[in-house]
Amino acid sequence: MISASSHSFLRRLLDTPGPSGYESAAATVWRSEASQFATVTRDVSGNSIAVVNPGGSPTIMLAGHIDEIGVIATYIDEQGFIYIAPIGGWDPQVLVAQRIRFLTKDGDVFGVIGKLPIHLIKPADREKASRLEDLWVDIGALNRAEAEKLVSVGDPGVIDSKLVELPNNRIASRSIDNRIGAFVVLEALRRYAEKPGSARVVAVATAQEEIGHLGGGAMTSAVGVNPQMAIVVDVTFASDHPSIDKKVVGDIKMGGGPVITRGAGISPVVATLLRETAERHKIGYSLHASGRDTSTDADAIAIAREGVATGLVSVPNRYMHSPNEIVSLDDVNHTAELLAQACRAVTATTDFTAR
Repeated sequence: MISASSHSFLRRLLDTPGPSGYESAAATVWRSEASQFATVTRDVSGNSIAVVNPGGSPTIMLAGHIDEIGVIATYIDEQGFIYIAPIGGWDPQVLVAQRIRFLTKDGDVFGVIGKLPIHLIKPADREKASRLEDLWVDIGALNRAEAEKLVSVGDPGVIDSKLVELPNNRIASRSIDNRIGAFVVLEALRRYAEKPGSARVVAVATAQEEIGHLGGGAMTSAVGVNPQMAIVVDVTFASDHPSIDKKVVGDIKMGGGPVITRGAGISPVVATLLRETAERHKIGYSLHASGRDTSTDADAIAIAREGVATGLVSVPNRYMHSPNEIVSLDDVNHTAELLAQACRAVTATTDFTAR
């Protein structure tokens, strides 16, 4: 089970804003927690690194990206309204009428995303999707000069939404993608530290995954950590709600445990290790198939240096890239346990090359 102290840490981590490229506040929370049981550093890319059993071998990297999607101020008009561009992938319909929390050098500034009221939209246009360039943020300023005293072009922002508890040990929050992965790798490291195996295990809260078309922080941290094996933790689409096609995303149930990916870009050695570990410790899991890249940090880590044996484990997530993503804390707990046990199963003689 997730302890009360770990649950408190998870709440702080999810509630702290940290869009891609601006992860420092959330990373500070993560490093503060990690320093209680691990050796902690950070790097120029914004990655946070925690090491347990530093003299062990081989080195295993556990990676979960700490950034979230957000917005960035691009233009302030004469009336003081702020226009924004996305940081990461947004459905603009999700942004309509949301509260925005801009992160400025002088502190947080709050505003509301505005749109023409339905009464004033022509009937022929009412069914059309909103475009991001047609939305604006109203921070209450009377003009451009007043707005510019509060918010500058280039200031990032997130939706002002915090964690709420739901029945059946579930939570809803923004930033679950993928701060929940950053939480899981640190929780797994905490459990590994209580009973370490042969391996040196390094948990990394990676930066810039949501915009990391060239590898983001995962690529740079993999080179720095120099692992022989890596396990990436991200979220994946739960398919147990309306309007989702299981033939496309697979049969992924919330509460069904961690999701282990098998596929072209995944090490078969690591995938097998994860499955065998789950079965040995009676941890329920689902399988996900990936015929090409995974669109996660695993893609960058797998090709770092001369190559890293890389696996991918995901937490089922409903309503991804929205202000209210939902996960089961039972799945979070079981994913952390799977990683800790998988790390203990690795020894100095483990062969990571598929034979």
